[in-house]
Amino acid sequence: MRLIELVHTTSFRLAIAFLVLFAVASGALFAFLSWETRDFLTDRTDEWLLREVNTFSPLDDQAITLRLATRESVNAVKERPISLFDPHGVLLAGSPMTLPAADKTKPDPHNFATLRAGKRAHFRGVMRSLPSGNTLLIAQDVGELREFNDVLTNAMILGAAVTAALGLLGAAFIGAGSVRQIHTISDATRNIMSGDLTQRLPALGGSGDVRRLVKVVNSMLDEIERLMHEVKGVCDNIAHDMRTPLTRMLAGLERARRRAVTADEYAEYVDGAIVETQSMLKTFSALLRISEIEDGARRAGFVPVDMKTVVSDAVDLYEPLAEERGVELSVDFGTVPLSILGDPSLLFEAVGNLVDNAIKFTPRGGAVKVTLDGHLKRPRLSVGDTGPGIPPQEKELVLQRFHRGERSRHEPGNGLGLSLVSAIARLHGIDLSLGEQKTGCNVILEFNSHEQGRTPGQAQPAS
Repeated sequence: MRLIELVHTTSFRLAIAFLVLFAVASGALFAFLSWETRDFLTDRTDEWLLREVNTFSPLDDQAITLRLATRESVNAVKERPISLFDPHGVLLAGSPMTLPAADKTKPDPHNFATLRAGKRAHFRGVMRSLPSGNTLLIAQDVGELREFNDVLTNAMILGAAVTAALGLLGAAFIGAGSVRQIHTISDATRNIMSGDLTQRLPALGGSGDVRRLVKVVNSMLDEIERLMHEVKGVCDNIAHDMRTPLTRMLAGLERARRRAVTADEYAEYVDGAIVETQSMLKTFSALLRISEIEDGARRAGFVPVDMKTVVSDAVDLYEPLAEERGVELSVDFGTVPLSILGDPSLLFEAVGNLVDNAIKFTPRGGAVKVTLDGHLKRPRLSVGDTGPGIPPQEKELVLQRFHRGERSRHEPGNGLGLSLVSAIARLHGIDLSLGEQKTGCNVILEFNSHEQGRTPGQAQPAS
């Protein structure tokens, strides 16, 4: 793992950004607390200084000297010295210290430095010139406050250094995990690009954004793999299913060239070629129709569609066919109207294909029932028949293009009916499934959402 890869990862940069933000916020908080603490202690010191000045200023020199002597003998306070100096700066009474070279006219407390016991010390105090010419100095040692500030500053610096070190280690750890994940995903992506569509991006631990993106990409790869297999299957099936009519047409044309003598014989062979050509064109038209539906462009023109109208039109269209084949065709609409957003013509085509298939594979004397249930949590349309049904091993295959089961080989068709229904269902977000029943087949369309309470006149007619 190279350092440049680590630095360029989003997680590492985010960790560093949050570390800087935390450092700025912590520094501002520390400065505020330090400022407030210093102001609080300074205000308390100034209050004491002004109180003592107001106490000593009205006294004469003798009373001040006596009080200072008593103060030093009873309770000598080194942190709060009070001293009396003559006009030449010689100590007359009070705490032993040197008169600072400060402006004696300053009325407010101020900071200064002076010698005490031969050492330089820092104080905050006030000086007052007495009528006798002497100077009264009242001060408080601020050395501890300065030490407190130094300790607090050093602690902040040490804490900042430790936090920065831990933050960098954490950012490096998180960034390294991202780099490993990117490398793993890149390796899997290269395998997929090389043609192995069974590969999937690894979903490593956690529930972050990358994991969600991997989940979406894997879903996309599942769909791509399905489409690629479908395209391959379509190509194979086209080659297989087109070979027979092309062979018949070629054989008919060769026979016409060798055997036909009269115009009627030529016309008969030409008619046969036309029939085969129309069958192939019908197959290609169905393929183009499925591709157009799967493109999804028609979704923009969706309107509210009353499914009762769609089912009624489809049943009315195929009722003569059912009577001709001796199949009982019935419909049950329920009591709750069902309206969905969709393409009326496509929905009619899907329902019509299901009804047509059910009639086609139901033997004489059988029954086909179309049921529309709008009161369920997920409304459904089911088309059931009493025909031979679909073997369990073929239930997934019948939705593929050109697939025709052994039981349907004797029926006309190209194996694209259920593929077309499946494409229309996907376009409308409808779940298509093959239900279980004792005899025959039951195709179920489950709608994800619906608008109840509409009357048929409020919906776009399906025919």
